[in-house]
Amino acid sequence: MAKKVLIVNGPNLNLLGKREPGIYGATGFEEYFGNLQKIFPDVALDYYQSNIEGELIDTIHAAAGRYDGVVLNAGGYTHTSVALADAIGAISVPVVEVHISCILAREAFRHTSLIAPRCKGSVMGFGLDSYRLGILALIS
Repeated sequence: MAKKVLIVNGPNLNLLGKREPGIYGATGFEEYFGNLQKIFPDVALDYYQSNIEGELIDTIHAAAGRYDGVVLNAGGYTHTSVALADAIGAISVPVVEVHISCILAREAFRHTSLIAPRCKGSVMGFGLDSYRLGILALIS
């Protein structure tokens, strides 16, 4: 049976390809998602994005029993959301935290991830390829 992986993107990631291309690149996520589907033909990939914290929490809750893993880029909520960390801790599905940029090489307020202690692991700083690496971590 094929593995099922859900990719969840948080706030402002709907603007990938347009927002600060020097940091986040010039490719939109929908285009990159098509590439991921080609790279992982034997993995059932789904994608969800929201700028709303509660919707992200609901989506993570709903992953339980439906997915084998979640790749989560929580965006700015990485550094602020205890509720998102609690949602990750409340499900048995493994979650891999991903970031396009290396958050440790950016502003000091980005150095702390409230979700990392609840995640299986973290991948950061490899551009959009961080998602591919996160999926590999889940299916390996």
